[in-house]
Amino acid sequence: MESRKKNKLVQPLLKWAGGKRQLLKEIRQCFPKRYSTYYEPFLGGGAVLFDVQPKKAIVNDINSDVINVYRVIKEDVNGLIEDLKTHKNESEYYYKIRELDRSADFENLSPLKKASRIIYLNKTCYNGLFRVNSQGQFNVPFGRYKNPNIVNEFVLRAISHYLNKNNITISNIDFEDAVRTVSKDDFVYIDPPYDPISDSSSFTGYTLYGFDKKAQIRLKSVCDELNRTGCKFLLSNSATPFIRELYKDYQITIVGASRAINSVPSGRGKIEEVLVRNYE
Repeated sequence: MESRKKNKLVQPLLKWAGGKRQLLKEIRQCFPKRYSTYYEPFLGGGAVLFDVQPKKAIVNDINSDVINVYRVIKEDVNGLIEDLKTHKNESEYYYKIRELDRSADFENLSPLKKASRIIYLNKTCYNGLFRVNSQGQFNVPFGRYKNPNIVNEFVLRAISHYLNKNNITISNIDFEDAVRTVSKDDFVYIDPPYDPISDSSSFTGYTLYGFDKKAQIRLKSVCDELNRTGCKFLLSNSATPFIRELYKDYQITIVGASRAINSVPSGRGKIEEVLVRNYE
């Protein structure tokens, strides 16, 4: 990858549990010097993609709401900005918008309206969580912030410009399918929902599908397959005994990250995480 000037306005738009802003320096230091296509099968808030800004990337997330936001930013950023301006930072209005996904008409909402709704809820909900219940309905209460930045026009336009001026493919499929096309010259950054460090810390509510131990083991098999392909991968996860044992055959670096988004205040602060890679 050739070095080039990056646009600092290309940055995460959505607040995201497990977002990687805290660890960007450590993650960047672990990146290989050269690679062809950048893959990210768990895109989430996009902190790493927007930090690195590769020219060619295939990015994915199982969360269709989030992928819809990126697609709308890419395809109709002007319409999205105008729609975001119509939202109000008021409790009654917030719950009215939040309730939309409980109605039969929700599926008739345009992708633009759905994207605008998700950004609005994310900016005004309590603690910036993205969480859905077992029916896939957004269920975070109103945040009561004085002046949330609902319409971050400069960042929206910068992201749109980046997605359009580069070869970025955005998909909404299972993580295993998202990396099927990798070749040995490619690089995959993997940031799955973390293995919980305690029974109370599990946060899988960003998607209907959850992410349990069985999913972590399936992901390890995908990493083994990537390794056999000769492709380089870097994976982030919590430094639990389970994860350390699972990836013991690879190079493991322990790093500390601050966690600001946690429903229990004692769960915030420094926690140990691992960066696992299959190269020096």
